[in-house]
Amino acid sequence: MLGLAAMAVLLTMGGAFASETNLGAPVPWGMGLQASGGPIKDAIGSFNTMVFWIIVAITIFVAALLAYCMWRFNEKANPVPSQTSHNTPLEIAWTVIPVLILLVIAIPSFRLIYYQDRARDADITINVTGRQWYWNYAFPDHGNFNFDSRPLPDDEIRPGQFRNLEVDEQLVIPAGATIRVITQGADVIHSFFVPSLGVQKYTIPGRIMETWMKADRPGLYYGQCNQICGVNHWFMPIVVRAVPPAEFEAWVGQARQRFAATMPATTIAAQPAAPITVAQAAR
Repeated sequence: MLGLAAMAVLLTMGGAFASETNLGAPVPWGMGLQASGGPIKDAIGSFNTMVFWIIVAITIFVAALLAYCMWRFNEKANPVPSQTSHNTPLEIAWTVIPVLILLVIAIPSFRLIYYQDRARDADITINVTGRQWYWNYAFPDHGNFNFDSRPLPDDEIRPGQFRNLEVDEQLVIPAGATIRVITQGADVIHSFFVPSLGVQKYTIPGRIMETWMKADRPGLYYGQCNQICGVNHWFMPIVVRAVPPAEFEAWVGQARQRFAATMPATTIAAQPAAPITVAQAAR
């Protein structure tokens, strides 16, 4: 029992351990979820903690019940077993109690799903297209430029960077702004997944899907495609770089020149974002 309690404390503290060493990145011997970088991950972390403690309580109860049965009803202590069957109160209890537990889990689960589903009053929209095997990011609200993001080769990794997680072109967003993310697939199903921001959405050919993300503070947030999408599935890392609003506007000005191009005809932005500037959103 004490061992289970100690393990529970360690797992729930895992996010704190991770936050001390890096922002939005895996850490050696890390336990629990990655440290939260935004409101979605805060909600996921709260839900995960609630479900975890429910599981701990059920595990302790079942272990105690088994131990009691082994002690009280073994052959030596109970040579003449009871012939009692169809205990109505007991059967009602073991039917109703699991249903109540599932309701306690289901209600916040549905709330979390709808919370993640669509952005409300988004500040900017970013179109994310999964391709074999790299990402394409488009900014329809900022001149319709788009660019590809591919992993850095091993010989270009600098000290302090993460092998197989760094990319040549990072996805830059303004910290504190609500980002609408529109996903689609160009070939097969991929998955846009950034754990520290709590964002995960499939990119499916022929289908437009929507989610959102928000970084509370500047920093680097790492992710990967977590859908087994082919032989180079591992070749699709994601690096989201959150910067102050003024720095984002400067980056947009440079990016328009570097990546000047027309948006692909197949890229669709659902419900254009409200005309709110990033600077207004940050205030």
